[in-house]
Amino acid sequence: MGEDKLIDQSQLAQDLSKKIPYEFRNTFLVKPLDPVKVKKEFNKPVPADAKPKKDENGVEAVDFDKVETEVKEVDADFRKGVVLKIPFDYMRSMEDEKYPSMPINIGDIVIYKDKYAVWYDLLKDTQLVGQYEIIAIENNKNESTESVPESGEATDDYELVRDVVNF
Repeated sequence: MGEDKLIDQSQLAQDLSKKIPYEFRNTFLVKPLDPVKVKKEFNKPVPADAKPKKDENGVEAVDFDKVETEVKEVDADFRKGVVLKIPFDYMRSMEDEKYPSMPINIGDIVIYKDKYAVWYDLLKDTQLVGQYEIIAIENNKNESTESVPESGEATDDYELVRDVVNF
């Protein structure tokens, strides 16, 4: 899904949130978006000779004198997702004036470390993400966004998030 096609998810996420019959104690319920692809360099040893040679101890070994660098496109370590449910502990911490947290609302697009998220199999294609695993909130407030489609209309973006709950 391209960045230019991303619609304002907040109203849709709030509607879905009301239909999800669960409340969470200390983890956010997130609908992951498509993985972000990044280019990474990988070092690969290149053998000096194709055939193994015997050393002084009689062990056959291949010498690797050179290193070749190749660039591959892989999934990023971090992932974006739409917040569907906010945990009770987080809402409680937002009330504490001494220790305010970064405000995260239903419908916000958050960035989190993918390997720490847990797939939540009670709701299709959702993950549970801890409060301290969220490292950023995507800021699209200044960009123009499409409106949420009327009921009956469907776009690819709308379907992606709506599939979480079977209506």
